[in-house]
Amino acid sequence: MFTGIVEEFGQVDRVDLGEESARLTLRGPLVTSDAVHGASIAVNGVCLTVVEHDVDAGWFTVDVMAETLSRSGLGALEVGAPVNLERAMAATSRFGGHIVQGHVDGTATVLERVPGDRWEVVTFTLPADLARYVVEKGSITVDGVSLTVSAVTEDTFSVSLIPTTLALTTLGHRAVGDTVNLEVDVLAKYVERLLAATPTARPTESATPTARPTLEVSA
Repeated sequence: MFTGIVEEFGQVDRVDLGEESARLTLRGPLVTSDAVHGASIAVNGVCLTVVEHDVDAGWFTVDVMAETLSRSGLGALEVGAPVNLERAMAATSRFGGHIVQGHVDGTATVLERVPGDRWEVVTFTLPADLARYVVEKGSITVDGVSLTVSAVTEDTFSVSLIPTTLALTTLGHRAVGDTVNLEVDVLAKYVERLLAATPTARPTESATPTARPTLEVSA
């Protein structure tokens, strides 16, 4: 599990494409510093497993299967591309963002960037199948970054980015037309599932008491 607080601005060092998969080699000295084989690292919001790494050189390698390539923007990554990196949350860590699984639900496109005094409002498309999970002031993960939805319509949503987010994540560099990974709040999915479930009918006791035999007494 992750929290959506990006730890490091990494970079793609190598891309090996297969017929239905890919192997990515990424540079990230911080997230690699305590990496082990099988560790989980989120790359642009996608939870991936370390298969090779070099602590001294600061790189690690991950495999990306067809399902992940089809649901995320990882298949479009090229050598030199920046990426957001976050290690799996430690049990003793502060919970700075929100519950992020690293299971991308889909992608969105950057529609507009409006600069402010010390922040920037960025608007994205909102896929129809994810719209019901997105609410104003709710949480959403964009490219692995935990953000608060500042505005939402039927087919768009907006977030306001502070200087730190603009400087230390890919969201400061995404241009209009670029694709980003989305993960909606998993709590909303569970609530929807629970409300849709049909409760099991419980057997009810008869409201009419059982008749008791009467006892006749002779005079």
